[in-house]
Amino acid sequence: MTAVAWPAVQSVPSEMTGVVFREFGGPEVLKPESMPVPEPGPGDVLVRVGAVSVGRLLDIVARSGKHPYATFQFPHVLGAEHAGTVAAVGPGVDGVSVGDRVAVFPVVVPADDEMVLAGFGELASSVAIIGTHRQGAYAQYSRVPAANLLPVTADIDPVEAVSVALAGGVAMNQFDRAGGVGPGTRVIVQGATSALGSTTALLAKHLGADVIVTSRHESKRERLRELGFTHVLDAIDGDFPDRVREAFGGKGAQVIVDNLGAPLIWEHGFEVLAPGGTVVSSGAFLGHQVPINLQRLYSLGQRVVGVRSSNLNSAKKAWGEVSAGFRSVVDRTFSLTDAAAAHQYVESGGNVGRVALTVD
Repeated sequence: MTAVAWPAVQSVPSEMTGVVFREFGGPEVLKPESMPVPEPGPGDVLVRVGAVSVGRLLDIVARSGKHPYATFQFPHVLGAEHAGTVAAVGPGVDGVSVGDRVAVFPVVVPADDEMVLAGFGELASSVAIIGTHRQGAYAQYSRVPAANLLPVTADIDPVEAVSVALAGGVAMNQFDRAGGVGPGTRVIVQGATSALGSTTALLAKHLGADVIVTSRHESKRERLRELGFTHVLDAIDGDFPDRVREAFGGKGAQVIVDNLGAPLIWEHGFEVLAPGGTVVSSGAFLGHQVPINLQRLYSLGQRVVGVRSSNLNSAKKAWGEVSAGFRSVVDRTFSLTDAAAAHQYVESGGNVGRVALTVD
């Protein structure tokens, strides 16, 4: 994929192009419009957007009106994970300069919340996600808190930065909440072809884990093999437990990441969970109710952990791995004004990895 250039910083105009929707509905409700460029307030910066993610929950589901946590005031601009160049700095901002290349971590929380102080910022009593609870980055400029900026090195472009900005932090938070993932950790990532699933699997591989990835579709399993995964399985197959134990040398998985919620996949995962192992859930795209054998759970000292999102500490930790060579996978890019087509593509389920909009 051709690298996307970081946007040049010029004089900030008064008007910009953004993609707006004024009612819930299908992709066709997304319309490019001219709108005022936001002014950075105290503690804020103005970012000239280079690329912005198209996410399933934060964008597709939100646009349809089915997001369980979204609160919109129309007209609304979507766009959470994004990257670009600092174009202006608001009052009281230190350590950030015009021209800096940055990725934006989109989860905004009050610094003094008890959950933030405890290291669980994503569970703060008042969480505002850029593009969900406040105007987002489907636009040429975004206004974001300076505290949510992640500096980007020169060897990564805006689209690559977007693929890690939130998903990398979520994956790292999943691993940390499971007790850590490192060399030799036996990990299964169910549904490893989504933007988050592929990032989670690639991060586990980067950290030295022994990784099994799954997908229900052979074409996507082939793409996972192309990404360098040796053990690529269908978790619905009846011989899945046997193949897992074969791949792990007769042992079970120490960490299973299951963001799907499909009962059969969940059951097959628990069947191969090692004593003391952890199942981590950050989604329920295929179902909300799954069976759990409590006798097995307590007898084997196993855990089920819910991880809602990432926090800034996890994001910074993931970004440290980017500096050490970690990259996620980008499936396809669209231009900003083709946002409706990008939504249609993600809804079709054909992507393996991140889909992003590039902003001229």
